Amino acid sequence: MEPILTINNLTKKFGFLTAVNDLSFTINKGNVYGILGPNGSGKSTTLGIVLNAVNNTSGNFKWFNGTVDTHDALKKVGAIIERPNFYPYMTAAQNLKLVCKIKGVDYAKIDEKLEVVNLLDRKDHKFSTYSLGMKQRLAIASALLNDPEILILDEPTNGLDPQGIHQIRQIIKEIANQGTTILLASHLLDEVEKVCSHVVVLRKGVKLYSGRVDEMISSHGFFELKCDKQEHLLEYLKSNPDFGTIKVENDLITAFLNEPMDAVTFNKLMFEKGMVLSHLVKRKESLEEQFLQLTDKL
Repeated sequence: MEPILTINNLTKKFGFLTAVNDLSFTINKGNVYGILGPNGSGKSTTLGIVLNAVNNTSGNFKWFNGTVDTHDALKKVGAIIERPNFYPYMTAAQNLKLVCKIKGVDYAKIDEKLEVVNLLDRKDHKFSTYSLGMKQRLAIASALLNDPEILILDEPTNGLDPQGIHQIRQIIKEIANQGTTILLASHLLDEVEKVCSHVVVLRKGVKLYSGRVDEMISSHGFFELKCDKQEHLLEYLKSNPDFGTIKVENDLITAFLNEPMDAVTFNKLMFEKGMVLSHLVKRKESLEEQFLQLTDKL
């Protein structure tokens, strides 16, 4: 696989605060990557460093396998890091013409990119008349003008209504289907699960997970259990290496599996040990439950 961005042991400190802590991961061509984490986890700082907007404290990164320097590499990058900010009294087409002049791009790209974000019919309308979702879509069109190899988006659906969120997610998928690599930072689990193929999970600047989204949620699942001999059951679960995290809430025991096991096998095992279960349900973990398990470790 062809690497687009490689990050090695990246650290950023602001005084006593470590915003990014020894972070390493690689983004390969043709995938949709999510950097997932709660607010303050280091997502925006990481993006700022690789876009040369923030200086790192230690570690390094390289674009396109180090074949070009960062200045030239960023010409192949499209990015939206802050809220879209265009001239309000100018139309979408006029605003994009200015961007074309700055980037040295042919004006013919304007209609092409406005069509990608479904704004071609509004190209002669002033920016001030646009909804927040339309402004975000125009920003994406602007970032695509130079046909970047990678598009970077920081919280692309922040503040949007459900329709606006759906439109942005569809556009991201369509751009990815055309072969553009995408890196988006988000605190929304739902967004990453629906849009991304790969995810890097951060908390307090530390990487908790890096890999495919479907592998993150392909765990062995968990049992929900109730038993009249609850203390005996808890003791057994905690001593059994087949089980990991054990939680108790309102007499309901939730036991996460480290190894594959079906409900029939477990029920038979409990019966042989003299424990009759009054409630036994096996469930598969959602991305949210996986995320909460990961973030609980710190």
